[in-house]
Amino acid sequence: MDAYNTTTPTRRNRSSFANPLLANMDTTEDAAPLFVKVGEAFHRAPNALVINHARRLVAAHFRPGAPVLDNRQQLLEFVTLEIGPRDHEVFGLILLDSRHRLIDYVELFHGTVDGSMIYPRQVVECVLEHRAAAVVLLHNHPSGNAEPSPNDILETARLRRALALIDVRVLDHLIVGHSIVSFAERGILR
Repeated sequence: MDAYNTTTPTRRNRSSFANPLLANMDTTEDAAPLFVKVGEAFHRAPNALVINHARRLVAAHFRPGAPVLDNRQQLLEFVTLEIGPRDHEVFGLILLDSRHRLIDYVELFHGTVDGSMIYPRQVVECVLEHRAAAVVLLHNHPSGNAEPSPNDILETARLRRALALIDVRVLDHLIVGHSIVSFAERGILR
């Protein structure tokens, strides 16, 4: 992964867009708190521990060989947790084999708050290195507005053409913001 990072390093700071993600969590008094057992006593679980375990559960579905496209909700949870809260743009690939099972998840490019440079040559190199037969492209919009820009659509078409030359299918392009926009669902990949 680091071999492809050509811009800013990864930061996992929460952007203002992470607030709506966290707002979905019920924090009212009616919500049942989680507890951990320490010795013989139970204590309220710290938020960091709960979040860490939630990440592990989501990531467990994204192990090599897992059929990631079989459960759309798990796919969306994964991409939301991975790149949703970032305060800068991140472009990544979910690399799949010919039966659409997970080979790897790779973050190729890190950019600024409103863009990142995407180099088709590096995308193709990564796909070839992992021997992927299909990919799901994904990136975030730190502003929270997941609507694809004209540039997002052009870059996707450019990447599809480059990958088609080596017989690799682009199954979808997901943009993560306050919501998630799927190019496949919108018919942009036709």
